[in-house]
Amino acid sequence: MNVVASGTSSGIGLAIARLFLERGHTVFGFDIQPSALDDPRYMHFVHDVRDELTVPSGSIPDPDIVIVNAGTQDDASAIAVNLEGAIRFTECFIDSPRLSSVLFIASASARNGSEFPRYVASKAGLVGYMKNVALACSERGVTCNSISPGGVVTPANAHILESEELYNAVKAETLLGKWAEPEEIAELAYFLTVVNKSMTGEDILIDNGEMLKSNFIW
Repeated sequence: MNVVASGTSSGIGLAIARLFLERGHTVFGFDIQPSALDDPRYMHFVHDVRDELTVPSGSIPDPDIVIVNAGTQDDASAIAVNLEGAIRFTECFIDSPRLSSVLFIASASARNGSEFPRYVASKAGLVGYMKNVALACSERGVTCNSISPGGVVTPANAHILESEELYNAVKAETLLGKWAEPEEIAELAYFLTVVNKSMTGEDILIDNGEMLKSNFIW
């Protein structure tokens, strides 16, 4: 399959690209950073999702799968990147006659509102947009879902991971006492886009039980 994915130079996006390549797919990655992959079935484009996409004619075949992952935790640009950029990127490929699945990487913050205000709004908006795409593409048999990760061990969270005090504090907020690895998110992304044929319009939470954790007092 031909896979188009944004935000593939690090973190979750890099893990997703690697997994699809390992399983024999061709990946076309987009990121503001240079490529972190060296594979004959990987083509990289340096691109900011806030900009209109311009690529050489014929360089990207019609995709089977579109994965919208590029994002930022910078609150000032969160709406422009995480929501408007995601919509712009999706619209470049949504009319592919080969399209079978679209996946968005949202955030647990879309459900609990716990982070910077524009970041929360951007991810909540992304989940809403996912449902809109699911409705629009349903007659073509295209599945469309999103994944909402809680804490993930990625370079974007380095300031927490490098602080024993902060990392212990955030792990204590989860039921399982840990954060997810990017490869776990990649496995779920693979299932939702390749294996899954019947789930659409759903947001899947993967947060080690952080949302569920509560202290019952009697």
